[in-house]
Amino acid sequence: MEEQHTPAGPTWGGPPRRWHGPPGWNRWNDEERRARWPWRSTLLLTAFVLLGSNFAAHAQHDDRLALDFFARALLVVGSGLLLWRQRHPVFVVFGTAAVALVYVAAGYPYGPVFLPVAVGCFSAVVAGHRRAAWTAVGLLWAGHLVVAHLLYRGLPPTGDGPPSWMQEIGIATWVVAVLALSELVRVRREQWARDRAERAQAARRRADEERLRIARELHDVLAHSISVINVQAGVGLALLDSDPEQARTALTTIKAASKEALGEVRQVLDTLRAPGEAPRAPAPGLDRLPELVEQAAGAGLTVEIEGEVPAPPPGTDLAAFRIIQEALTNVVRHSGSRSARVRLDHAEGALRLRIDDDGPATGADAGGSGNGLAGMRERAAALGGTIEAGPRDDGGFRVLAVLPWKVKEDR
Repeated sequence: MEEQHTPAGPTWGGPPRRWHGPPGWNRWNDEERRARWPWRSTLLLTAFVLLGSNFAAHAQHDDRLALDFFARALLVVGSGLLLWRQRHPVFVVFGTAAVALVYVAAGYPYGPVFLPVAVGCFSAVVAGHRRAAWTAVGLLWAGHLVVAHLLYRGLPPTGDGPPSWMQEIGIATWVVAVLALSELVRVRREQWARDRAERAQAARRRADEERLRIARELHDVLAHSISVINVQAGVGLALLDSDPEQARTALTTIKAASKEALGEVRQVLDTLRAPGEAPRAPAPGLDRLPELVEQAAGAGLTVEIEGEVPAPPPGTDLAAFRIIQEALTNVVRHSGSRSARVRLDHAEGALRLRIDDDGPATGADAGGSGNGLAGMRERAAALGGTIEAGPRDDGGFRVLAVLPWKVKEDR
């Protein structure tokens, strides 16, 4: 039956964990990543920068100064700042840019000195500090233009000339490529974060819907059966001495109602123990309407069925049965009438149910103004139907339900 099948996979434990981004990116959340120190990657990058700068120094020994202690210290500081790139990305991107500018202005050989700047820029953009990253890289490039084309005569090495503008265009292209890659990664990360949030929200919504469904099932089963048991227990107590045979009949009714209630509760609870499996017993439907009438008679309520009992699809069938069951339970509990009429009509693609009693109402919550009526409305709304319930002008009470014959598939 439609409402008895649970979705494939563990509904109550959430959907299976799936990741649609690059491998490893979902290994830790943002807080966990910030709490970890990127020692390994920082050490590897520092070693690469030092070795690469040594090779660059041998290749450029006639044009630039040789690497000394100060140059190597700048390289270590610039790369070491990346250790804080996840905690303080703005400080890191400005710090690496400043170190790279001092290194170039001091006349040391070009090489992978700009790699820490690229990594710092990438971390800042991905962390959401786009303006800081663009500003730091822009200042670095502007500073390089000033040093290379205006201040080169007063800076080491002696006799150094300005680089060609083709080299500057190449550097500008490199800068734009780094920023574009960082922006692309940032956009993709935000999209993946939204996808994860939407999947988590959908999982919570499915879990909430499942809890509501089971709560409605338990309420409908227990409210009806306990009402029958309550009435029959009162009859049995009243007739225990004067009419033992009638008291025996009441106790037999209590036994049958409690057994049926236990069976239906067990069926509902089985869906929690083994989500995704088919139910062991079929869900109740309008084919069990005679049993419902018999149970109501055991509670002292005469029920008249009007119209032909149809055979709707599973979801509508279960909802219709539960609505009639709850409406009759409310008559037993909240109405002074000992008779009720159930009218069923199937026309124009809808199933119409009308449950009437002649009253009068007894108690402040007459008519079922509590969870029972709310549960009926939830059942109808879940199928796209409607429920109208209220007192009639002649003192009775009416429940009118309109349920679609064919229920649309879930999203």
